[in-house]
Amino acid sequence: MTVSYSFEVADAKFGGFSKLLFRWKGSIYKLLYKELLVFCGVYLFFSMLYRFILTARQQDLFERVVLYCDQFTNTNFIPVLFVLGFYVTLAFNRWWGQYTSFPLPDNLMMVVSGNVHGADENGRLLRRTLMRYANLSSVLILRSISTRVHKRFPTLEHLVEAGFITTPELKKYESLHSDFNKYWIPLTWFSNLAARAREEGRVRDDIALRLLMDELNKYRAKCSLLFHYDWISIPLVYTQVVTLAVYSFFAFCVIGRQFLNPEKGYKDHKLDLYVPVFTVLQFFFYTGWLKVGELIINPFGEDDDDFETNQLIDRNIQVSMLAVDEMYQNLAPIVKDKHWAQSNFSIPYTLSTAAETLNPTFKGSTFDMRMSAEDLEVHQPSDTSGKKQFLSLNGSLGDGLNSLLQRGRGILQGGSLPSLTDVSLHTREEDDDDEAPTESNAEANKHQEQEKPLINVVVEQNL
Repeated sequence: MTVSYSFEVADAKFGGFSKLLFRWKGSIYKLLYKELLVFCGVYLFFSMLYRFILTARQQDLFERVVLYCDQFTNTNFIPVLFVLGFYVTLAFNRWWGQYTSFPLPDNLMMVVSGNVHGADENGRLLRRTLMRYANLSSVLILRSISTRVHKRFPTLEHLVEAGFITTPELKKYESLHSDFNKYWIPLTWFSNLAARAREEGRVRDDIALRLLMDELNKYRAKCSLLFHYDWISIPLVYTQVVTLAVYSFFAFCVIGRQFLNPEKGYKDHKLDLYVPVFTVLQFFFYTGWLKVGELIINPFGEDDDDFETNQLIDRNIQVSMLAVDEMYQNLAPIVKDKHWAQSNFSIPYTLSTAAETLNPTFKGSTFDMRMSAEDLEVHQPSDTSGKKQFLSLNGSLGDGLNSLLQRGRGILQGGSLPSLTDVSLHTREEDDDDEAPTESNAEANKHQEQEKPLINVVVEQNL
């Protein structure tokens, strides 16, 4: 059963996460305690061997081995953090992808209920059969990937007993030979039955039939994706590399983290303890991280935090049949709502939530932004050049902008903002006689020869 603790962490409070540390079901303690006991037992064995059994010469040799192993455990010769972090991230993304790929019939049952018509027995039979085929397909794929579902329905006869498939349908299913998984066959029956319903007029138009087919294909795609998640795993070599990196690292730690005799003056061995506290914590974190990846790489098993596939099957068949059968055209009388005569009304609060009405409504992060009077003044850049700017336009675009700017001039003349004045469509005139011949005059003559329409835009400050 999936361990849920959402209610316990609904509010951030003192000791909120700390309370979760004392849970056993689904905890890291339950997942890791055996490996931790083995590690501590092996470490204690070598510690007792060094202290009470080895001779002085053997102790000297053991101490050299300890110093050599410790040299590698305190460096990055074994990149445990890198390979382990990347692996768990990959496994988590795979776990979430499998969760989002679980085939839920909700969208399909809504389309069937709204577009497959008929209040008679045949209409009811048609809608129930369509949804039974859809649920049968998901059960067949879950039997192939989930140990829980396979234990519940070990044979196809168990599906007959459960009501997902009839005996004639089972014979038809078994008569269709294929070397591959046949979970898609009930969905093919669904599509053929929907086409027959269209011919009989129970599906009233091709648009409704297309909607049925679209939702069916989305449902089939999720079934197929679950099958491929089960088929294509994370490459085995990567899983092996991560496992070897973690276990080899702590195999060296068993020797390299031994406490040596402080009287011999070895570097960083000035204290003699029997329990390597920080090494145990390091083992707990690193190996626990590896166990998390092992737990979520396939969530269709029987671990505490694996998906509740059997409950999802029960839920899917129940709600789909309820939607297309009992709820078909079963509506409450349409009446005026409570606030029919009120154009402005509010929804009541309970006493425990009444304080929320005192909070101001959010209108935007800059709605209450404060600005000084100086910041509110409009700044108009001075025209230092004293020249007009010419923008070249072509054809009807110039006509349209000319008309638009003429209208804008009338709108902006009465305010304090800069207005657009002296807007006209004209051809380029010769430069003033008092200007000396320059390269800009030559460029203007070139534009004059092209005889293109220009817009003279002058920005002035209304005084």
